[in-house]
Amino acid sequence: MLLLPNKNPTPHHLLEAESMETIRTSQRTQQTSDRSSSKKVSEKLHTQIHQGEDALQALNQPVSLAHLSLHAIDARWIKALHKGFGHHPIVIDIYHQQQVVGRLPLMLVKSFLFGKRLVSLPYLNTGGVVAEENSVKSLLIDTACKLAEDLKVRSLELRHEEEVSHSSLPNVMTHKVHMRLTLSETSESLWKSFKPKLRSQIRKPEKLGLTVHWGGLDLLDEFYEVFSVNMRDLGTPVYGKNFFQTILQEFGVDAELCIIRQENQPLAAGLLIHEEKRSQVPSASSLREFNHLSANMLLYWHMLKRAIERDQQTFDFGRSTVDSGTYRFKKQWGAEAFPAYWQTYCLNGEPNQLRPESGKFNLLIQVWQKLPVKLTQWIGPPIVKGIP
Repeated sequence: MLLLPNKNPTPHHLLEAESMETIRTSQRTQQTSDRSSSKKVSEKLHTQIHQGEDALQALNQPVSLAHLSLHAIDARWIKALHKGFGHHPIVIDIYHQQQVVGRLPLMLVKSFLFGKRLVSLPYLNTGGVVAEENSVKSLLIDTACKLAEDLKVRSLELRHEEEVSHSSLPNVMTHKVHMRLTLSETSESLWKSFKPKLRSQIRKPEKLGLTVHWGGLDLLDEFYEVFSVNMRDLGTPVYGKNFFQTILQEFGVDAELCIIRQENQPLAAGLLIHEEKRSQVPSASSLREFNHLSANMLLYWHMLKRAIERDQQTFDFGRSTVDSGTYRFKKQWGAEAFPAYWQTYCLNGEPNQLRPESGKFNLLIQVWQKLPVKLTQWIGPPIVKGIP
């Protein structure tokens, strides 16, 4: 049969518009279906949103689960983010028969430059919903999405380690991974697992007379000076010194600073946090002009030894982009990659518009790298606390 062309074809732009409207209608229908399904489940559950001081108190109540996200239940992180950045803490709890069976910790991040956002959790590499049942996870996300709409934020960002299927979270960032090392029982056995090249890089700064120093608030000035210079060189606004001071105060003996010096000159510095069965390095830096001394290698070796001394099972190096320089650095120690799923519910703008890799800030990065360190320490903190 011969098919004749339509004499009055629908214009291409109208077809596109109809197609986009069909997609939007489908998404709205799916979201309505999800929330309707969650509503049926919620008849057996009770949802409560804690804010401010009430949120901090709510974190003291345990979650009735077998596997927990440490950041999601550790009130010390929430307090540090609240006191150090001024972020407003929010905790969504799901109760069943007076037990908490699901939890979502959030921080309301406000910025005069970037607007408002809900994040779980800023500065940290992980967060998001803590629940075993999918129905509870969906109810937590439904509640968070409704809260995001009520607060008129630009986005809701959940930093999951396992992807949570939900129609309101179509935007998922997966190009970075968590780099973690399962620790040996002794530092001697860990040393034997290293390749000869790595051992040589560790011995080099020792032979050159570099020294290792451990402490807390007494070493904060040295840590912050090294950290500030490195952030300036990277073109990134630096966190305020008071933020790190707050972390050290909140975590007490579970937070340590490690400094590598050449005589009286600090060359490398790291913040080491000890949690249940895991030690992590949320922030570490070294001075580029002294890279030839391998101070960074000595720093990480002693932080690994410290974690073993604390009977930890895992050392968390933090996140890295696959095959990047930092990824290869961490991998040489034996670290393995674990997935990260940063899921976003966007209400206004693009999900990754504040990320350095977006290319949007290339010119600003180049300008920042030329600024005096003291100036960046003054103007950086008010800017960076608004970048989740």
